Amino acid sequence: MKRAAIVIAVLGMCAGSFGQGNDKPAAKAAQPAGQAAPAGQTAAPQGKRPPQAKTQPEFEAYKAAAAQTDPAALEKAADDFATKFPESELRALVYTAAMQHYQQANNAEKMVDMGKKVLAIDPDDPAALVGVSQALAERTRETDLDKDEKVAEARKYAERALVTIDTDVPSTGYPPEQLAAYKNFLRSVAYGVLGTISFKANSWADAETNLRKSIDVLPQQPDTLVVFRLAVALDMQSKYPEAMKYADQAVDLTKDRPNTGVGKAARDEKDRLTKLSVGTAPGQSTAPPKN
Repeated sequence: MKRAAIVIAVLGMCAGSFGQGNDKPAAKAAQPAGQAAPAGQTAAPQGKRPPQAKTQPEFEAYKAAAAQTDPAALEKAADDFATKFPESELRALVYTAAMQHYQQANNAEKMVDMGKKVLAIDPDDPAALVGVSQALAERTRETDLDKDEKVAEARKYAERALVTIDTDVPSTGYPPEQLAAYKNFLRSVAYGVLGTISFKANSWADAETNLRKSIDVLPQQPDTLVVFRLAVALDMQSKYPEAMKYADQAVDLTKDRPNTGVGKAARDEKDRLTKLSVGTAPGQSTAPPKN
């Protein structure tokens, strides 16, 4: 399963279960206040209550909006829903779906727009915080006149997400292992954003710290670009054996696309480290590949 599939799966589950009102009991009662968890078991944060519709027409309108699959149509449906039900708890959920569809369409600008609409409704929404921060961190260029503002915004959102993942992800009724995987995915992306910001600023030690955290929190599904950047960050600190370890991992993760994007960069980095291990050839560049 690809990393993004975790988010898609959870969002799909949310679309099928949120907003059904209070006519059904919760799947699991919360731990009574003041009562200790069973011996050897740590009580998990409860998370916030899932959003709910107040009326059946609201819920039907939500389902119709969320059923749209074209990103632009979904965005319009979300705007129309928010206009018709300005107090609905489900507004953020429809905009989150639009954000996800724009992400799948590789439209970062519109993804950020939708994410900010979510944050205007719920400033602590972890998925929106992570999504917007990642898009800003990856798409901001050195030549952007507002680069510093975008980078600061990306950092603020990523750091806030690391706080709200435990408190603002609805948890009632979801299998613990699925919930844990989703939260760890969000943490992994947030740490990856912080690592990327430091990487692009050539702050190699800080980049190493956060890129490691991104990998360690979800080791079974590491982000390939994060793995590659960690190799380079280690390389730039002359930690060559460990840099080679992650360069090898990045090469393995891109074996199906060896000559494009991060696949080529990973192979160039491995080649550089291999040559360094036997001495730099005359005239060879000492700069690692950037990505």
